[in-house]
Amino acid sequence: MTRVPFRGRARAHEATDHETRAHAAGEASAAAAEVAAPPAAQPDPTAAAFFDVDNTMMMGASLFWFARGLAARKYFTARDVASFVWQQAKFRIAGSESADDMHTIRDNALSFVAGRSVSEIVQAGEEIYDELMADRIWNGTRMLAQKHLDAGQRVWLVTATPVELARIIARRLGLTGALGTVAEVKDGQYTGRLVGELMHGEAKAEAVRALAAREGLDLSRCTAYSDSSNDLPMLTLVGTAVAVNPDTELRSVARSRGWRVSDFRTGRKAAKIGVPTVAAAALSGGLVGGAIALRRRNKLRF
Repeated sequence: MTRVPFRGRARAHEATDHETRAHAAGEASAAAAEVAAPPAAQPDPTAAAFFDVDNTMMMGASLFWFARGLAARKYFTARDVASFVWQQAKFRIAGSESADDMHTIRDNALSFVAGRSVSEIVQAGEEIYDELMADRIWNGTRMLAQKHLDAGQRVWLVTATPVELARIIARRLGLTGALGTVAEVKDGQYTGRLVGELMHGEAKAEAVRALAAREGLDLSRCTAYSDSSNDLPMLTLVGTAVAVNPDTELRSVARSRGWRVSDFRTGRKAAKIGVPTVAAAALSGGLVGGAIALRRRNKLRF
């Protein structure tokens, strides 16, 4: 009889637990998706497009801009912002951290809305989109999405940002809907915990797979867009994958597999290929925190 080392068994258990949570996150996200009918003109109901948000549809990290907007409304302190953004940066950079790190990131991911009502956060999200996000949408990516809509196909965002915020972004862009991270809600208020995992990596593929099964989509006829190699599970699930503003690893994979590459960055932005979006936001987070502190001291408008 071959004995499996304890460490090996622990790692196998962690992997299984992660897969279970990713599946639960995907199922929950697909169930929470607001599904619209295909466009009336020349509908193509079995084909669809899936777009990542951060640095694919939007410049920077949507969750960072959301947190910044909430901080400006005094939902939490500048130190909370810095801690939160650093956790997200570690998750984005590593993709898979130690079990302790992963549990901490997962458990704290939406702790900043714990105890708040869903309606309150949605209202804030609408305002924050107008203030900080609307002008950061990549026109080139938006045009790609519009081409799918014009072809009678449905278009979903697939993102780690809370599903409520993802829906706002999708609605403002005229898209079908969104798959996002689902937060646990009790009595109309957030508990601060997640349903399964963050909508990241394999969880995105699980969400797309679940939505396709529910909506009768033929994944071989679907297209997915992303900037990050972390989204390879989603990109390899569909018939057509497109790298948009890709990081170094995804650019390499796209070239090796013959995927189309669209880069809407210019000049200094294009030179930052490979810098994780949320890691950059973490650096900005320190600046934002300092600005908020300065505003509090000097009562200047931020």
